[in-house]
Amino acid sequence: MKNKGVAILLCFFIGIFGAHKFYLGQIGLGVLYLLFFWTFIPGIVSFFEFFMLLFTSEDDFNRRFNGGGQAQPAYAPSARDSTSALSDLKKLYDDGVITVEEYEEKRKRLLKNL
Repeated sequence: MKNKGVAILLCFFIGIFGAHKFYLGQIGLGVLYLLFFWTFIPGIVSFFEFFMLLFTSEDDFNRRFNGGGQAQPAYAPSARDSTSALSDLKKLYDDGVITVEEYEEKRKRLLKNL
């Protein structure tokens, strides 16, 4: 798993050689940086990429460079919790606190998480 901090440091210190591109799995762009580093164009581009990486959120960074998925939640509801939530939801529906549409939407969401 790629680390945002490492990518930022590589971009800042040796970005002219494309080290951050190799680290982030963009090998083709890394090779281009190596071929043209003597023109200082990769240095200018990496200067802007440094700020782009710096201000990119962790979620966006993970989405782009770590497989595109979001981080897994720290707590996954168990079947017992979902069953309890379903019975509470049914009680709210029977008492008239929520509408049929709300009940069905929440019920589907709970069943999807099982």
